Amino acid sequence: MSDQSAALTPRHIPDRLDSPFKRALKSWETLLMTVAIAIAIANSLASPYFLDPWNLSDATFNFTEKAILALAMTFVIITGEIDLSVASIIALASTAMGAAAEAGAGTPVLFLTGLGVGLGCGLFNGVLVAKLGLPAIVATIGTMSLYRGIAYVVLGDQVYKNYPADFAVFGQGYAFWIFSIEFVTFLGLAVVAGIVLHKTIFGRQVYAVGNNALAASFSGVKVRRIKFIVFLMTGVAAGLASVMLTSRLGSTRPSIAVGWELDAVTMAVLGGVGINGGTGNILGVVIAAFVMGLVTFGLGLLNVPGIVMSIFMGLMLILVIALPLVVQRINNRRRATR
Repeated sequence: MSDQSAALTPRHIPDRLDSPFKRALKSWETLLMTVAIAIAIANSLASPYFLDPWNLSDATFNFTEKAILALAMTFVIITGEIDLSVASIIALASTAMGAAAEAGAGTPVLFLTGLGVGLGCGLFNGVLVAKLGLPAIVATIGTMSLYRGIAYVVLGDQVYKNYPADFAVFGQGYAFWIFSIEFVTFLGLAVVAGIVLHKTIFGRQVYAVGNNALAASFSGVKVRRIKFIVFLMTGVAAGLASVMLTSRLGSTRPSIAVGWELDAVTMAVLGGVGINGGTGNILGVVIAAFVMGLVTFGLGLLNVPGIVMSIFMGLMLILVIALPLVVQRINNRRRATR
């Protein structure tokens, strides 16, 4: 057959797409679930204490607060932005709750204080990014230093620890059996976040902004309002995480939650959220949170130092960002050689 006739020969195009089952097998979420199961098996073989129900319950405390941050961070990253101030918001909200506790405030006031400070910080971030048009990475690096700096100025070397006894329920209480209030809250928020992102007009607008903000604007999407709302969401999530973390620790230091912003970003990106925006889903983020929780808990059972865990998390963040780029380049080269 000549080259010309070969070029004119039509290519076979399948008349039907893969079944939903086959697509599920090929999905990133399926891969993450497989990794989670493999990690659980490895942990159970490495330590005889891993499969104890109460130990597994304790393992959820390693990631639920960070996972709540990751749920909100998912919306921000899908819009093509990022919020690096969430850990500092936790520190500032915790400082405000500690000062209120020192003044004799009760648990309801402390809870509202934590959420209120988180909301206020998220509002300020939203104004900087959505209203003033500052690049999110620049604005939130600035507020990251600002919020934690305020906490250091207020506290210095001191520690707030005079919290009411019933305040401990948020971070140490159990909803039923081995399921902590923190864990149940995270699961509930994950369901709500999934519905909002995947089943509402707001969720579709979030994706549209992340894919092409200019096109979304011409289509009638109020891009600035969407970005403002998602930064409010991360602020409130950080405030809630601060309530839970402070309640669990029973004290406040200005160094609380250092580095958590990177853990939240890692969970989101590991869950399949595109770092450039426009792609991602809540289910992947939830599974990624379990994967990271299982990894850190397993390493803890093996008495691995915290600095080694930090190195591992850093490498994981680099890997999950670099892997899709490498795969894309390989696919592009294959198409070019056909």
